[in-house]
Amino acid sequence: MKKFFSAIAVVSILFVSQTSFAQTKDVIDVAVGSSAHTTLVAAVKAAGLVETLKGNGPFTVFAPTNDAFAKLPAGTVESLLKPENKAALTGILTYHVVAGKLDSKAVAAAIKAGSGKAEVKTVNGATLVASIDNGKVKLTDKKGNSAFVTAVDLGASNGVIHVIDSVVLPQ
Repeated sequence: MKKFFSAIAVVSILFVSQTSFAQTKDVIDVAVGSSAHTTLVAAVKAAGLVETLKGNGPFTVFAPTNDAFAKLPAGTVESLLKPENKAALTGILTYHVVAGKLDSKAVAAAIKAGSGKAEVKTVNGATLVASIDNGKVKLTDKKGNSAFVTAVDLGASNGVIHVIDSVVLPQ
C-alpha cells in the first residue's frame, strides 16, 4: 500500500511539473515543439510574426497542420513563403488568430448562445463562423471553406491553440 501511494505521489509531481512547464511556453514555442506544425512555423517566420505571437497576448490560435497546408493547390505554400508575398501570407496567418483566450468551453458557449453559430473576429479584421457539425467544431471562412478542430486547449503562457485540419482563407 505504501508503494501505491508513493507511485501516486510521483505521478502527481510529474503531472504538475509537466503542466507547469507547458504553461511557460508561449504559442510559438508550443508550435515549434510540434512536428505536425513545421509548415505553420515556417510561415510564421516568413511573415515576420514570431515576435508578435511571443508577445503577452492572450491569443487564440487555430493552427493548421502540415497536412492542412498540403491540401492547398500545388505550389501555394512555396509561393506564399516568398518575400514578395509576405503581405498575403500575413493576412492568411492573422486570419487564424483571435485576440483573447477562447478555450473550447468558450467557443462551445458562443456557438450555443448564437443558436448554432458564432462569428469570431480574427486579428486581420475578418470573421470566421464557428458551428458544430457531427459533434465537432467547424470553422467556415468567407469563401465557404471549412476546417474542423481536431485538438483543443493546447495551453500556452500567452494563450491557447486549437489544431485544425484545413487552412481557412480570408476574402
